[in-house]
Amino acid sequence: MTAEDTVTPPTLFEPIEINGVRLRNRLILPPMCQYSCEARDGVPHGWQFQHLAARAAGGFGMVVAEATAVTPEGRISPWDTGLWNDEQAQAWAPICDEIAELGAVPAIQLGHAGAKASTVPMHPGVPAGQPILEGPDSWETLSPSGVPTNSMEIRTHAMQVDEIRETVQAFADAAERADRAGFGAVQLHAAHGYLIHQFLSPLTNTRTDEYGGDYEGRTRFLKEIVAAVREVWPADKILGIRISGSDWREDGWSIEETVRLAQELQGQVHWFDLSSAGIGDTYEGPKGPGYQVPLATAVKEGTEGIVVSAVGSLTGAQEVADVVTAGRADAVCVGRAALANPNWPTAAALELDVPEEQVPMARQYFRAKW
Repeated sequence: MTAEDTVTPPTLFEPIEINGVRLRNRLILPPMCQYSCEARDGVPHGWQFQHLAARAAGGFGMVVAEATAVTPEGRISPWDTGLWNDEQAQAWAPICDEIAELGAVPAIQLGHAGAKASTVPMHPGVPAGQPILEGPDSWETLSPSGVPTNSMEIRTHAMQVDEIRETVQAFADAAERADRAGFGAVQLHAAHGYLIHQFLSPLTNTRTDEYGGDYEGRTRFLKEIVAAVREVWPADKILGIRISGSDWREDGWSIEETVRLAQELQGQVHWFDLSSAGIGDTYEGPKGPGYQVPLATAVKEGTEGIVVSAVGSLTGAQEVADVVTAGRADAVCVGRAALANPNWPTAAALELDVPEEQVPMARQYFRAKW
């Protein structure tokens, strides 16, 4: 190999373009539910503003707002944010403006919880994921086949074809509102046992019509959502998918199917974010720092032109940087560590001794270097 053939691998704090949209670095704040809409109206407010703006000021290249429901019954809990009406879109607009003003790309994850909706929010001392079975905060949930995602008692019914089509349109309508609000990226939530994942996985999809059965049937719902969103989402903005790359079960959704799906969506979807699991009572996959990175690497190696991000127990500056420099993923999501430290990117840049021009420090904080 000659010197001309040698390609210098990218580093964590080098910019990256996704569909022509420039991120100042390869660090992404992933969507993390806040369960903070006390009015149960899905309207974001001061908490979302300060939470997301703080991480933009802290140096992330992209900041993704929490899982945001496309319909009221698609909320994980009654306290979730939404984008099913214009009041919500108007409330998201100043949040988008502030994220962009602070140098990050504002993004939002659009989702529908399916059978995992109508649950108790994950707050201290509260059992996570417990269904709300009665009262004004309870509702019957939708699912591909009326099959629960775990052994908890729930109220759900198998979606009729007209309900499937209405939900596809709801994703498109939410994406159109996201554009008007000022988001530069939309991520479709196809992970963690929520509705799209419930359609993808044979563990929860036992339908015998065109939306079930084989791979083609189980992926139809997601493909129709992608097509509908593409109709309204600007061609010069980012469209992404967060997907559970594997159910970690032989009879479940597999990484081979994930790679195949990513290959089929090349040219329509610009960004794949690889997580895993979410169906069943117990987690049966690997654990430890970077345990999901091989899923991202499989999609990266199996596709062309799609930016792939990794996520999962990555908290140290060097271990995060190594994922990118080793070519295992194009970008990395740092979630829980960023809850503890909104300035995680800036702190990591200083720890790694990157060039001063790549340190994503808000100008107001520059004295923190000394």
